[in-house]
Amino acid sequence: MKTPHLCLFGDGNHVHVRRWAQAMLDRGWKVSIVTARPQEQAGVEQIILPEVRRSVDWLFRVSAAKRAVKRLAPDVVHAHYVTSYGYLAARCRRHPLVMTAWGSDLLVTPNAQPLVRWLTAYTLRQADAITGDSSDLVAAAAAYQPRAELLELHWGVELSRFRPTPWPLKPPFEVVSARTWAPNYRIDVVLRALARVQGVVLHLLGGGPDEAALKALSVSLGVCDRVHFHGRLDDAGMAAVMARCKVAITVPTSDATSVSLLETMACGLAVLASDLPANRQWLPKDALVPVGDDRALAAGLARLRDDDALAATWGALNAKRMQEEGGRDTQMDRADQLYRRLLDSTQARFPSRGHSNH
Repeated sequence: MKTPHLCLFGDGNHVHVRRWAQAMLDRGWKVSIVTARPQEQAGVEQIILPEVRRSVDWLFRVSAAKRAVKRLAPDVVHAHYVTSYGYLAARCRRHPLVMTAWGSDLLVTPNAQPLVRWLTAYTLRQADAITGDSSDLVAAAAAYQPRAELLELHWGVELSRFRPTPWPLKPPFEVVSARTWAPNYRIDVVLRALARVQGVVLHLLGGGPDEAALKALSVSLGVCDRVHFHGRLDDAGMAAVMARCKVAITVPTSDATSVSLLETMACGLAVLASDLPANRQWLPKDALVPVGDDRALAAGLARLRDDDALAATWGALNAKRMQEEGGRDTQMDRADQLYRRLLDSTQARFPSRGHSNH
């Protein structure tokens, strides 16, 4: 039997795309990636598009994308990020076509101008299935009235790596933020909250363009001696830092289901998060704070610092939730099943074409 061929459209250097590609290799797919941001990955052929420097450049990558898909002749095409790679995949008109929204591509970007919203609607209406990792993201896709099947499917956590550390082995009160150092993720709010609460050590993972500004802010707030700027770490490095911590903080302005949120939950950490629809799916009301409110975040930190039993209870509940429904294998099995079901359906509708290209 011929090995089915999956063609991913996405950033080949992004950890989520790379994990997805590896998961499908492990499930018996041949995997290719069409990408403007490549990074070599064993077992995965990459076709590199011309560099993209501005958003408008995506409009001029259609011909290259079509040539790539024509040469690869994949059985299934799956685009990650609707308003860039999704548009290119839609223009290729290869089916079955799956699209995964990442968050801002539906929750923020289309609201900027009518043309972008129109292109987003066009893109989604070419898909056979659309996935998103939170109910509000799936609802945002549904608002465009696509013909596609809609499915809530999150990235999942590698539970063998991200697992709880016994509470007594942790230092007194260390906390972690694993979000990128960029404006949306409001690391400045985390630092301002830290300045209001004594006896807390903060670990910052993620790295990003605001590094210099955030380090300067930590100095001006007088907390630089309590902040560790780790930057980007691999999974093992992140898990090692999380093992020291009792609380995780994630307070972005806009977000879908965050992988780092799920990873910290899997590690048995209590979590304080901004009050967004996606976070409400995973966390109790007491764990949520208004967006941008460093006073409320500081109050949450102080409460958990002073009530170790409460922090431990929240952490244990988070770990239990992840064990039940957060595993990456479970989510990737669902993606594999979606591909195979769509492929069977497409071949049944177009038997003379083999793999549809309608």
